[in-house]
Amino acid sequence: MTRDHHCFSSSPQEKGAPRGTCTVKSGNYLPPISAFLVFWFRNKEIIVFLGPPDHCPFLVFLSRCVEWEKGHGDQELRTLLSNWSLLMACMKLGSKSEVFHLDGNTWVSSTGLPSDVTVEVGDMSFHLHKFPLLSRSGVLESLIGEASGKDEQNCTLQLHDVPGGTNAFLLVAKFCYGVKIELTAANVVSVRCAAEHLQMTEDYGEENLIMQTEKFLNEIFGNWTDSIKALETCEEVLPRAEEIHIVSRCITSLAMKACADLSLFSWPVSGDSDVKSPIGTIFWNGIRTASKSRTLNEDWWYEDVSYLRLPLYKRLITAIGLRGMKPEKVAGSIMHYTKRHLPLMGRHSSFDGGEFPASGSTISSLSDDDQRNLLEEIVELLPDQKGVTPTTFFLRLLRTSMILQASPMCKEKLEKCVGSQLDQAVLEDLLIPNVSHSMETLYDIECIQRILDHFMVVDRATSDPISSCVPDEGQLMGGAHSLTPMTMVANLVDGYLAEVGTDVNLKLPKFEALAAVIPDYARPLDDGIYRAIDIYLKAHPWLTDSEREQICRLMNCQKLSMDACTHAAQNERLPLRVIVQVLFFEQLRLRTSISGWFFVSDNLESSQNLSTNVALARTNGPGQGSNLQNQIVAFDEMKERVYELEKECLNMKEELQKVLRHKRGWNVFFKRLGFGFRSKTSDPKDTKPPQDARDSAAPPKDPLENGRTNHNNGELGDSK
Repeated sequence: MTRDHHCFSSSPQEKGAPRGTCTVKSGNYLPPISAFLVFWFRNKEIIVFLGPPDHCPFLVFLSRCVEWEKGHGDQELRTLLSNWSLLMACMKLGSKSEVFHLDGNTWVSSTGLPSDVTVEVGDMSFHLHKFPLLSRSGVLESLIGEASGKDEQNCTLQLHDVPGGTNAFLLVAKFCYGVKIELTAANVVSVRCAAEHLQMTEDYGEENLIMQTEKFLNEIFGNWTDSIKALETCEEVLPRAEEIHIVSRCITSLAMKACADLSLFSWPVSGDSDVKSPIGTIFWNGIRTASKSRTLNEDWWYEDVSYLRLPLYKRLITAIGLRGMKPEKVAGSIMHYTKRHLPLMGRHSSFDGGEFPASGSTISSLSDDDQRNLLEEIVELLPDQKGVTPTTFFLRLLRTSMILQASPMCKEKLEKCVGSQLDQAVLEDLLIPNVSHSMETLYDIECIQRILDHFMVVDRATSDPISSCVPDEGQLMGGAHSLTPMTMVANLVDGYLAEVGTDVNLKLPKFEALAAVIPDYARPLDDGIYRAIDIYLKAHPWLTDSEREQICRLMNCQKLSMDACTHAAQNERLPLRVIVQVLFFEQLRLRTSISGWFFVSDNLESSQNLSTNVALARTNGPGQGSNLQNQIVAFDEMKERVYELEKECLNMKEELQKVLRHKRGWNVFFKRLGFGFRSKTSDPKDTKPPQDARDSAAPPKDPLENGRTNHNNGELGDSK
């Protein structure tokens, strides 16, 4: 019996070594072997050679290495070869040459002795001999004894329930005959389960198969790649593998390695991981061969575990979470796994970006029922902590759950997850198509309504109430302000309403209900909701005047920017009453601004006079001339600003005259409100800045002296 760890040794191949053994040697040593391939790595002078092709399937891999070296160079080839070596962990048992050959569906032992027992496993038959079998297995000893008592000439055993099936029993039979076999991470689990099933304990021979497979399993558990492979094969023999605790041991080993500090260990990982390997760094049998150590990203294990079946993956990711893995990393692994196994998730373009980890194409061709079950299980696996899982991923899951018709409980949980962190969402992901049977609207408005309602509940529970207030001029002019979660959601909802407003099937009550959820204080400016209303009115030209006025109540005319006011004053889709309100508040804002500028002007003149008197009483000091010059420049700028505001006021009055020129009845209405226009208006182009600030900005007669205003809602009313 010989044992080769990873199929590589650190010494030259000695004379008489088994053919097909791969050897790695630093130096120029070439063994006397008839058939081999040589790869010369320039940096470390590593030579790899092997036996004849018919005895070593490793030759297929070496042919791939040739192609790699052509396009990538020897450093990538070393990394690839190192990773392949990790997949070659094996244990060789037995010393006799091959005595089994396949004849149709029958395995025959060519030992020269006639077969005296037939073992049937599945659709295959094994013509064997009693003594090698009963000397190693308690079950076979019992079955052979029972069958021989009935008919010594025809001894047939039925072993259809042996774990691992035909392949596992063939290795068991070869072990009983002492024929060379090779245990690997791909077959050791099934052989271990078959040995347990057949009771191949030490009572039936020293170093029996149970002991040998246990030794090799313990070696495998020290290697990440081999442990992953062994866990994958547990799926085929799951009941028996559970009984003898192979699954739990694999999961414990993998969870420990995934959570461990990578700088403290040097176990190898698979080539699919994101490895940053400096030149000259290779792991041979888990030992570093260079001074520089390669570093791994914290998500290096995502790709490997994504190939597991869902039941095993659930157990592994749960164990990793219990061992203290960061919730963000657990969520990242689940996202990676979801994209690989749910084709519908991979179709969304936003997953190609930063938040969702990139991976290979999906490996599953699952039915809709299987995908639905998988999605519901994944939703339960995701961490509950807020902000751990990206909102984009939740929304993609929600969209997929609607397509797959997942359970209402699953969709409700996803909606709550999205609602709890709606401020992190992007508009594109909120556009969830309506897949209901009614298909009333293009997008699922009701789903977004539920998400928004949940966000409001969470926001009220986590933040202090904020009183509604009218923004100051700095905010209206586009000044900077902090974006609270509520403000971010308000902007998001305004953008969403603008997108769905083009749908001609969207009813006014649904539009109003969604817009009304956002409180007034959440919008520093109402430009977004105004744009959404304008788009909706354009797509629904059949709305009545009362319906138009009703939808316009969603916006506050006092909180429109200068650009929005200019657009609204010329917008034919808006009701006339709304246009009047816009112009009124714009005039009110203009008067307030002018008054503020004159107040500053008065203070500036007083300060200038005071500075002049002080200058006469004192000796001119350094810097006095420059300060006076700055004050003069500031005063000129204020005068220019007053001039611009006057021009804007005149322009708005002219626009209002054009809008109302074709409606005579409105003239009486405006006279009662105090918006009486002069018979002769001056052209703004002929208006010149006045010589003196006080003379040019004398407060005009109040146009509203004959009327009254309601400053709470911005409406105009008649005076009594």
